[in-house]
Amino acid sequence: MRESSISLTFDKDLPRTEERQIIQTARHDPQAFGELYRLYADQVFRYLYSRLGNVHEAEDVTAQTFLAAFEAFDRFRQDGNFAPWLFTIARNKAMDHFRRNKKQEPELSEEASSTEDEPLSSVIQSEQALALSRLIQGLPEDERELLRLRFLAEMTYGEMAHFLHRTEQAVKKTIYRLLARLQSQLEVSNGKIK
Repeated sequence: MRESSISLTFDKDLPRTEERQIIQTARHDPQAFGELYRLYADQVFRYLYSRLGNVHEAEDVTAQTFLAAFEAFDRFRQDGNFAPWLFTIARNKAMDHFRRNKKQEPELSEEASSTEDEPLSSVIQSEQALALSRLIQGLPEDERELLRLRFLAEMTYGEMAHFLHRTEQAVKKTIYRLLARLQSQLEVSNGKIK
């Protein structure tokens, strides 16, 4: 999954008409669904990893997500909102995983940030990154979900609005305010009050 991240940046910028063409082709040719997997697998994995905190579990739930999407693909309405539909499935699969395993979403600990098999370990090595991580973990779940969708799932504001049943302007405003609040709290925690 992770080796496609270089091409994912390019592919995510596909014009919506090309994505619609891929969806239309996949409706008649199930093998074309693989192209949708290639476009979104890395984003779904990162989103699920941020929720599950375990690489293997995130890989399993990513596979479950795409299997469920493939099986339900005939019910997908082609309204230009494939990403929100797919991430709704991913979120539901994560919730199913928590119910089956009767566990809560993981807290990011200092030990977890230094493990070698964690994809984010190289990022979470500075004190500032650890402080930011703690601030994010202290956020309510709905605010953490906004950050996951925007920065890990790389959803556009429009996709997020559709996914969350809000207006695009409301999503933008909420994200901007949240980021400003986090920056302010980070500056205070680092003693950089101006």
